[in-house]
Amino acid sequence: MQGVAQAPAIALVAGETSGDLLASLMLRGLAERLPAATYTGIGGPRMAAQGFKAQWPMDKLAVRGYVEALRHAPEILAIRNRLRRQLLANPPACFVGVDAPDFNLDLELKLRSAGIPTVHFVSPSIWAWRGGRIHKIARAVDHMLCVFPFEQEIYAKAGIAATYVGHPLADVIPLIPDVAGARESLGLPLARKMIAVMPGSRESEVRLIGPSFFGAMEHMQRAEPDLSFVIPAANPHLRARLEALQAAHGRLNLTITDGQSHAVMEAADVILLASGTATLEAALYKKPMVISYKVPWLTAQIMKRQGYLPYVGLPNILAGRFVVPELLQDDATPEALAHETLHLLHDESNAAALRTHFTDMHLTLKQNTAALAAEVVVDLLQARGRI
Repeated sequence: MQGVAQAPAIALVAGETSGDLLASLMLRGLAERLPAATYTGIGGPRMAAQGFKAQWPMDKLAVRGYVEALRHAPEILAIRNRLRRQLLANPPACFVGVDAPDFNLDLELKLRSAGIPTVHFVSPSIWAWRGGRIHKIARAVDHMLCVFPFEQEIYAKAGIAATYVGHPLADVIPLIPDVAGARESLGLPLARKMIAVMPGSRESEVRLIGPSFFGAMEHMQRAEPDLSFVIPAANPHLRARLEALQAAHGRLNLTITDGQSHAVMEAADVILLASGTATLEAALYKKPMVISYKVPWLTAQIMKRQGYLPYVGLPNILAGRFVVPELLQDDATPEALAHETLHLLHDESNAAALRTHFTDMHLTLKQNTAALAAEVVVDLLQARGRI
């Protein structure tokens, strides 16, 4: 067992862009409580900006869907096995798995059985699908950090220590968006109607949904020539793919930015986006949105068999009803996406109702997450004699 340390080594794994953001905010909170601690594992640039040392880049893990994961499984398993051996040979004071449950839960299971305290940040969506994972979580996780208020009761019933810490995005996104300021910072026109289009931050997402989104923009541009569109490119590789799609879809009033997805959302009147954490970000920016998604046929069939809810978007899940439209799989045609997006663009009463609803949601999720999450980790370290 590792001895008591005032400069503990903490290992973290985040597997995608949203996890990188969540983990970076947690690291900021930990830095205030444990200024001498060191942090290593798998992560991205936002974590690196907080002093994190990545042994592998997180894009190695950024794969979504059963079929896609099979193609990358050998490399991902090799990375997890190497990381596990490293952590067992040099045990950290604590391991924090940030989302990425398919990767992290198996790793946490091995580490916890070896006596290493484990924290999982962001509950897997066991309330939506694959509910049987809670039994594995009970074996793998010492403490679950819940970002939605209803999750804590689920874990309490299962006898798993859990704390509702709010959602860190609610702390960093302003309660009142500054549309004009965001447009000015991005060099976008102030007076035009602006639609943000967000086909995802993974290459596989853009490959599958990108053509439909660009087709929708083409339809909307023809219907309303004065419209402007903006797309944030998560990285240079995706920017090249987006520019190729742009060249294939006629003349669009389109700006592609290098990152800056939050500013893009803030600048928009309406957002057309792929399902995922971005839907919660869009809600926190109080924006009407159309949620869409496409996965390979086999992946879709497996997900249908394991799903419990009639919706996939986080704004709808949190509301317990459809507050924004979802067009998935075969329903996500360019014509349908364009129709729904333009309808929202001109429905002022719906936009006002959504602003009220999303503001209430924002206040519920705003809990100073970085400080609360860091407190749980520090308390666990103290209880185990690691600091």
